[in-house]
Amino acid sequence: MTYVMCIFMVGLVMGLVVVASNPSPYFGALGLVVVSGMGCGMLVGHGAPFLSLILFLIYLGGMLVVFAYSAALAAEPYPETLGSRSVALHVLMYSVAVSLGGAYFWGGWYADSWATADELGEFYVSRGDTMGVAMMYSSGGWMLVVGAWVLLLTLFVVLELSRGLNRGALRAV
Repeated sequence: MTYVMCIFMVGLVMGLVVVASNPSPYFGALGLVVVSGMGCGMLVGHGAPFLSLILFLIYLGGMLVVFAYSAALAAEPYPETLGSRSVALHVLMYSVAVSLGGAYFWGGWYADSWATADELGEFYVSRGDTMGVAMMYSSGGWMLVVGAWVLLLTLFVVLELSRGLNRGALRAV
């Protein structure tokens, strides 16, 4: 399981390098999907599969909206790909920076002592994330209502700001 978690971490860092080095929104969105998938895979390895599923669905929904918005604004016929010269130079520069940072902090790293959540106990009756979801809905239900109210208020504010001079169906005759 340690090798799988190392693959998730390398994929997470490489996805972040792709996001940071690419000027095209198409490939930036692809890097964000890779980053969210690898991060949620790390959460699964540490014992939070329900949280990972919820976060992955929320990330994909949010990234779908951001990708559609940025693709509509930046409709370039020939976007720069991951193999173009400037993007490859940025990928190389960021990879060297990450490697130097990893080499600097390598002294306290012991991969043999790194165990995931499923390897620590044999007979778990319930998982920690399911108990956390039950606690969130029992004790934090009022926060859910406040969050829904804030999102509704934000929707009305954004609609009011983007409406412009025409009043639509609410204008006075």
